[in-house]
Amino acid sequence: MNKAQVREVLDITANMFPDARCELNHSNPFELTIAVLLSAQCTDETVNKVTADLFRKYRKPEDYITVPLEMLEQDIKRIGLFRNKAKHIRELCIMIIEKYEGQIPETHEELVTLPGVGRKTANVVISNAFGIQQ
Repeated sequence: MNKAQVREVLDITANMFPDARCELNHSNPFELTIAVLLSAQCTDETVNKVTADLFRKYRKPEDYITVPLEMLEQDIKRIGLFRNKAKHIRELCIMIIEKYEGQIPETHEELVTLPGVGRKTANVVISNAFGIQQ
């Protein structure tokens, strides 16, 4: 498909589903990034249950790195692959503190450098948190 055909398909899809939105509960780009990372091989419903408590307990990246990894693992244990995801969350938080002044980067190129963030996660964050359609 060329760019014009892709744009046409996207426009038709947008008209078919005008109220489409991200089903993951979040209040900022950081929370969305964590929620999408957790959603791999898991239902949005389960992620929303886990993040309801998680986002009350941990409000900013610094909160995730000040607790023992084992505690973070317990907080997300209902999610599949929770050990790896907890490790990625910690590494992601360290990186955004050190490299991005505690903020989630807004470009695809920067997002995919974060631990646990691949192309799909980056696309979801960019479009839902920053309103940038690709």
